[in-house]
Amino acid sequence: MSTTAAEACKRKTFVLDTNVLLHDTDAMYNFADNKVSVPMAVIEELDNFKKLADERGRMARQISRNLDGLRKHGKLSEGVPLKNGGVLKIELEHNAKIAYDFESSKKDNRILLTAVALQQKGENVIFISKDINLRIKAEAVGLLVQDYEKSKVKFDELYTGWRTIEVDVELINKFYADKKLKWNDKDNLLMPNEFVLMKNKVNPSQSALGKYVKKTGEIMPLFHQEAHPWGLSPLNIEQKFALELLLCDDVNLVTLVGIAGTGKTLLSIACGLQKTVDEHMYRRLFICRPIIPLGRDIGFLPGTKEEKLGQWMGAIQDNLEFLIDRKGDNENVEEKTQYLFETGKIEIEALTYIRGRSLPKQYIIVDDAQNLTPHETKAIISRAGENTKVILTGDPYQIDNPYLDASSNGLTYLVERFKGQEVFGQIMFSKSERSVLAGLAAELL
Repeated sequence: MSTTAAEACKRKTFVLDTNVLLHDTDAMYNFADNKVSVPMAVIEELDNFKKLADERGRMARQISRNLDGLRKHGKLSEGVPLKNGGVLKIELEHNAKIAYDFESSKKDNRILLTAVALQQKGENVIFISKDINLRIKAEAVGLLVQDYEKSKVKFDELYTGWRTIEVDVELINKFYADKKLKWNDKDNLLMPNEFVLMKNKVNPSQSALGKYVKKTGEIMPLFHQEAHPWGLSPLNIEQKFALELLLCDDVNLVTLVGIAGTGKTLLSIACGLQKTVDEHMYRRLFICRPIIPLGRDIGFLPGTKEEKLGQWMGAIQDNLEFLIDRKGDNENVEEKTQYLFETGKIEIEALTYIRGRSLPKQYIIVDDAQNLTPHETKAIISRAGENTKVILTGDPYQIDNPYLDASSNGLTYLVERFKGQEVFGQIMFSKSERSVLAGLAAELL
């Protein structure tokens, strides 16, 4: 066997499903020097998506432009070289001999049959899809199957943003006396803006809370531990840490990750109102969330855009009214809420409509961020203008996007990529404070 023939035998053929390309428009370049096969049925699906006005439509158009650019280097139907040494080919063949009679009119089945046909021709095929059911079907017909792993993180090892450390009582006393503590423990290296619960080794009831500042290499006391934004008081240590990040002007990007009822959205809105309405640090409080199901336009609802958004933003409205009522200005809650919207202090928007906008000096809250892809998260963060603070909240256990999970969504990906940056802070919540019933529901159901 010649060297070229041997290399061809070793080379793998990665057959990509449509959802992989929509998840990452550069996915075709991430398979080293192997062959990347894109079934014609994928191109047909992209053709249907390209007309959409949402993020999915934009990405479909970008993929088409990428493929069109590759035509300069050869015929896509014969295979064109990629910069990484691989080859990309549009596959027309989908006639495979298998025991089960798949309905060939369905594009998913045609994509699957293309992979089977290539395997039956002797190629070393690996089928890549983010569709769980399609992966099951592919494995059932004898294909080697994988999820698209490039943007995945180990959720069980996700950076929590805070830790408990046992120390000698002398360090705790020194911390309280000096209002700071130089930290050089090589066994407990801290991230910028990471919080610490220091406990006495002998008497755990003696403790101290602090935040690590990388510039000075010191653990500092919480600057905002006496803060009560719009009458809201932290109910546990996690909420105390979150308030510190949300009110700190030096931290421009904050992620709050945790189960339902932990106070992520309520704390974010309360601090946003504090910094925007009371302290005038930002022009407005800008709140947005993905329309569920992700990628669906809101045109199917009646009324104006604001009336349509009202159907999706009920949870945000509830939190606003709760905080306004709690502040106790003896004003009509509904009138006060309306005033904040009419004066532009608060703006609510669907993520579908923020592309192309530049958002300077704004306090941005992205709720339900677990339903975003890593690419969509990048698009949102890149909207942040000068002096803007961005907060993303979400529960990775409540994902409505069928192609995402706790390890592959944009929120957890962002945490993994930004940890260690001085402009970033993260808190992982574990305790529900909504009610005993809500806590049990989050834990048991």
